[in-house]
Amino acid sequence: MTASPAAEPGRWKDKPPPPRAWKGKPGLSRARRTAEQDRAAGGNDRRYVDLGNGRTAQASVELKVLPNTRRIRAYLRWSDSGRSPAKYLGEVCETTRARNLAAAWRMAFEQELLIVPEIPSDSWASTPASRKVMKANRSRDTKPELALRSAIHKLGLRYRVDTPPIEGLRRRADMVFSRARVAVFSDGCYWHGCPEHYRSSRQNEEFWSEKIMVNRARDRDTDAKLLDADWLVIRVWEHENVTDAANRIAQAVQSRSGQPPRST
Repeated sequence: MTASPAAEPGRWKDKPPPPRAWKGKPGLSRARRTAEQDRAAGGNDRRYVDLGNGRTAQASVELKVLPNTRRIRAYLRWSDSGRSPAKYLGEVCETTRARNLAAAWRMAFEQELLIVPEIPSDSWASTPASRKVMKANRSRDTKPELALRSAIHKLGLRYRVDTPPIEGLRRRADMVFSRARVAVFSDGCYWHGCPEHYRSSRQNEEFWSEKIMVNRARDRDTDAKLLDADWLVIRVWEHENVTDAANRIAQAVQSRSGQPPRST
C-alpha cells in the first residue's frame, strides 16, 4: 500500500490543512496517546527501532505543519540515552489525524526503519538482549494458515489448532492431527528462510541474518524432537499451492490413520 500523498498531491494547495488532519486532541492522557500510536502502527509491538548492540526503543510518529507551509510532514521519533532522534518520513495529506498517522507508519515500514516482529525465541536467542528484541510474529490465524486450514477442512479432516503436539514440547504446531500423529507447520518465507524467496534485510543485515539462522535451527530441532516421538512433521511454505499442500497433508493423515485415501 502506498502513502496517500502520491494519490492526491497538493490537497492543501490553497489553504492550510485543518487541525483535525494533524493535531492531536488536547488533554489526552499518555495511555490514550499510546493507544492512538498503537492503532496507527498496527500494534504496540510494531513500533520499535533498533539502536544497535541489542538495544531497542519504542518510536512514535509526530505530525507537523511548519510555519508558512501548507504541508503535513511526518517524523519518526524515539528516545536514546536522553536524546530524542527524529527521522523525516515524508508528507501526508489525509483528512484525519488517524489516517495520516497510519500513512506515516506505513512509510516507516517501507523505509525499513522499524524492527519487524518475529517468532518467540523460547530462549533460543543468542543473548538476553537479542531475546528482548525478538517479538511474536508467527501467531495463529495468519492468512496462509487460514487458507490451508480451510482447504484441509473441505477435505473432511479435523484437527487441533495452535497447540503443542506432545506434552512438554515448548513449540506449537499450526495444525495437529493427534490420532495420526501428524504436526503441520505453516512457515513464512522470510522468517523461516525459504530457499526460494528469502532475501536478507538491507538494514542490519548481520543482526537479522542471525535471527533467521536461529529460526532455522529451531525448526530443525522441533522436527527432530517430533520424529523421535514417532510424529510426522509436514512444513508448508506460504508460497506453496494451497490445494496441493492440503492434498499432501490429507494423504499423510489418512495413511497414518489407516483410512482409505480420499478422492480429490
